[in-house]
Amino acid sequence: MSAEATATTPQAQLASQAMGAPQRGLASRAVNRAGGGLVRVFLLVIALTWLVPTLGLFISSVRSAGDNASSGWWTFLTKPSQATFDNYRKLLDNDTIKHSFLNTIYITLPTTILVVIIASLAAYAFAWMEFPGRDWIFLGVVGLLVVPVQVGLLPVAKLYGKVGIFGTIIGVVLFHVGFGLPFAIFLLRNFFVGLPKDILESARIDGANEIVIFLRLILPLGLLGIFQFLWVWNDLLIALVFANRDSQPLTVALQQQVRQFGANLDVLAPGAFLSLIVPLIVFFSFQRYFVQGVLAGSVK
Repeated sequence: MSAEATATTPQAQLASQAMGAPQRGLASRAVNRAGGGLVRVFLLVIALTWLVPTLGLFISSVRSAGDNASSGWWTFLTKPSQATFDNYRKLLDNDTIKHSFLNTIYITLPTTILVVIIASLAAYAFAWMEFPGRDWIFLGVVGLLVVPVQVGLLPVAKLYGKVGIFGTIIGVVLFHVGFGLPFAIFLLRNFFVGLPKDILESARIDGANEIVIFLRLILPLGLLGIFQFLWVWNDLLIALVFANRDSQPLTVALQQQVRQFGANLDVLAPGAFLSLIVPLIVFFSFQRYFVQGVLAGSVK
């Protein structure tokens, strides 16, 4: 009797599990089986759709003005002989575009470096150091996130006029640094809190002080300056307000070209692609850090 009960026990367990398990429909089973493939196909379609404007801009930049005026960029796919790089040669001969491209570098690189260094130091203190009023100060930093950039345009412009840096690259850089720090501190602080504390304790046991720990361990792990680089490189509003003709970045120069020569695609298309390709290269080169930045502090 016990042997029979023992023999039928697994069957009874399977039957009870089957009775308690929810019944899945045919559509649900099909989605689960093909879910991985469908997700990949969907993401591939999204990626290709996102790249179509970039591809169209590049093709327009290597076609002559006559070809761009007579037909759409997609005709290049059947007539690749339309390709010419004369537009880029003309672009290199355009002193305004060249000067603006250099200004963009002069604005973006110092801003990114300053924001990353200052925000990393502050975030490290908020994450790992104990001092009076730490939480209240951090709440104040978080509160600055809701202050829109437009609120500071007129007061800062008036201040720059008194100081004498209005219309200079230094003024544009300082404005970007000031309004970029709150979010950078908030982001990096959440990133640092998620780092294993054992790494810091091991470094302290080995005799490393806080400065060495920051430079050797924290700063390399917090290379999230890609956010600031992309924001500053693509900025138009702040540059329009605080930059003059000598300090204007590439975005402002292209905007001025559109106003003056709206139909000049032989200059606008290669200039716009030049402005676009640098952020794309930076993004794809550091996309791992970009994903870490998006998820910073979201998983414990």
